[in-house]
Amino acid sequence: MQERLELHAEVPESLIGKRLDQALAELFSDYSRSRIKDWILAGHVQINQQVWDKPREKLMGGEQVLIQTRIEVQQQHKAQAMALDIQYEDEHILVLNKPADLVVHPGAGNSSGTLLNALLNHVPDIGAVPRAGIVHRLDKDTTGLMVVAKTIPAQTNLVEQLQAREISREYEAVVNGTMVAGGTVDEPIARHETRRTSMAVRIGGKPAVTHYRVIQKFRAHTHLRLKLETGRTHQIRVHMAHLHHPIVGDPLYGGRPRPPKSASDELRDTLRDFKRQALHAAQLELAHPISGEWLSWQAPLPQDMVDLLTILRADTKAHDQDWE
Repeated sequence: MQERLELHAEVPESLIGKRLDQALAELFSDYSRSRIKDWILAGHVQINQQVWDKPREKLMGGEQVLIQTRIEVQQQHKAQAMALDIQYEDEHILVLNKPADLVVHPGAGNSSGTLLNALLNHVPDIGAVPRAGIVHRLDKDTTGLMVVAKTIPAQTNLVEQLQAREISREYEAVVNGTMVAGGTVDEPIARHETRRTSMAVRIGGKPAVTHYRVIQKFRAHTHLRLKLETGRTHQIRVHMAHLHHPIVGDPLYGGRPRPPKSASDELRDTLRDFKRQALHAAQLELAHPISGEWLSWQAPLPQDMVDLLTILRADTKAHDQDWE
């Protein structure tokens, strides 16, 4: 649902000579510069009762500004009481540890029972914030830390931090195959040519960079720590599959289970029954969007990944090989 938005201001002397998009970003700092630029290009900005649709136009000072546009609100989604594992919360943001099997945003086949529905219940006013304050996502079955903006100014700042690659996100994963050392994957990602629900490394795709290092090696698997520079859809999953080391349990990119030779029935069963990607957002660091204070959170591995690693270690020890 969309809601009418009308903003008024007079250009002060301090903004004389500024470009239109720069001046409006300062006058209406609750909204991002990219959003304001979109409003200008769409003809939603009037200066002295005349439409200005060129972001680079210079201002002389004293002009009367009127913005008339519409913004998305979340009223069409229902608030639902759901348990949230909140790691931090103040009046501007909250940080939560997302469990597996929780969809972040309603979509086809998921109109309720999502994180967004839970947020509307936990913070009723968050419906006035675009996408209910969700500034980045985790895949349904990826666990771990997410930050949510509770106000428009916080959302604007967090989006700008993400775009500037200033938010640090680190993950842990268990992948198929034994990796010798860490490294970096710098490969563009785009929608798969034929499988429209999947992504792929493709020429002409959006830039995507993933750094990884080895935590522990097993006979046929590796425990990794990964850090994102960018935040493309399925980025870690696609990049690991591109290296021919897909994440254990990944239903889209992982393929069949790959137990080592002479694996125990317990290990074979664990790999076969691991029905989600073994991927966890373990650490999140950012500047508080209002105070600027640098904040950091860590979330321990979920129990299913702890159990998987325990069995992989036991398998390595049982076969008397030191892969660490």
